[in-house]
Amino acid sequence: MRVGNRIRFCTTLLVGAAALTVAYHIAKEASWTLEATVEASPQTPANPPPIPAAGPLAEPKSLKQEGVPAEATRAALSSDDPQTPEKIALGQRLFFDGRLSADGTVACSTCHDPARAFTDGRPASIGIKGGVGQRNAPTVLNALYNKTQFWDGRVKTLEEQAALPIANPSEMGQPSLDAAVVQIAALPEYQQAFRSVFGRPPSGPDLVRAIASYERTQFSFDSPFDHFIAGDKNAISESAKRGWELFNTRARCNKCHALTEEKRDATYFTDNDFHNIGIGIIRHDVVALACQAEQLINSGNATAVDHAAIQTNMSALGRFLITKKDADIASFKTPDLRNVLITAPYFHDGSQETLWDVMDHYNKGDGIHNPYLDEDMQPLALSEGEIDDVVALLATLTSAQYTEQGVKELARQRELSRTNRPQRDTARAFAPKPTQPKPSPSCVATQSEATPK
Repeated sequence: MRVGNRIRFCTTLLVGAAALTVAYHIAKEASWTLEATVEASPQTPANPPPIPAAGPLAEPKSLKQEGVPAEATRAALSSDDPQTPEKIALGQRLFFDGRLSADGTVACSTCHDPARAFTDGRPASIGIKGGVGQRNAPTVLNALYNKTQFWDGRVKTLEEQAALPIANPSEMGQPSLDAAVVQIAALPEYQQAFRSVFGRPPSGPDLVRAIASYERTQFSFDSPFDHFIAGDKNAISESAKRGWELFNTRARCNKCHALTEEKRDATYFTDNDFHNIGIGIIRHDVVALACQAEQLINSGNATAVDHAAIQTNMSALGRFLITKKDADIASFKTPDLRNVLITAPYFHDGSQETLWDVMDHYNKGDGIHNPYLDEDMQPLALSEGEIDDVVALLATLTSAQYTEQGVKELARQRELSRTNRPQRDTARAFAPKPTQPKPSPSCVATQSEATPK
């Protein structure tokens, strides 16, 4: 997918204090009035879930896991803001503290529950007052290796990522990062902890530094697949072995979930690139949304873009909100597939409930009416048995600490797939690739043609 535009993966999270301060003040001083520019997508409020408690699955992970990329991990941890046990402990406490939110009901862990592999099990996450956003919560596991953060890659570092949900009205609802700091600074235990870790009172940049330090301890490997790659040929089933062959050949999974298409990647399962795979393209008129978004993205206001991505139908534009390139309309970041079994529902909008639904979507080469569909999307002609084999492979990517959840989830999805396969279209899966429509003229060209001469 965009074969000629491969980006070599390099995990070096070097975060300087100056860069943090700039990002922090951009968010603080945002003045764009989103409501005047774009209509928010109507959502039915939901009951906010209780804040998950920090249990054993929340603890920092050991480096002694089969499959951990030692060099990349060292690079990700050797930033200008080095890890310390005290900073990690402070970040963990903040990660589970609802007092970071405006009304005390939402913490980072609300959307990133360790018991669910640091996701929330919902199509779209729930914020304060039961507000429902537009995006599915991606896992924090292995996020330290990401080249960019969020589905549209709108920030690069975990520090920047930690700051934006705090001040998003649909998430933690604070008017600014400063407001969250004021709440935290009023608590003697946090005053003492920040002084102990940073040598100064609580501040916005230090708050997100602590959270990011904790998130960098959440690397997750040690799966049956890792043991198989390490030489234990009995670590996965024969079905999963067939799935690994399909993954790299006829199923075309390696087109996005590998560093290159020539070399089998058994570590990250992502190209860290962005692709339009046909999700949401029919539900939304993305060309009209792109024209509507032009003024917003030209403002360069990071907070306004963040609000649009979570609160409005502009969420469907994906990477376009960041790059302003037509080719990126409705493109979203390739997710890491590790622990994918227990991070359902799937895709950026949580629209697919099971891995069988995901495979059915790809098998039919979805996107007949999608002018921006990635060029490598095409019907796969996989049989039911072959789909089962790829799902079997994906199940082997479940890390050891989630084995029990994985067994239960696979049984649930398999049972559901026997009676409900809304994405299955065998005729299309075995048919030739349909002709895609050409992209519409750009907003500028359309407006120019409409102007009387």
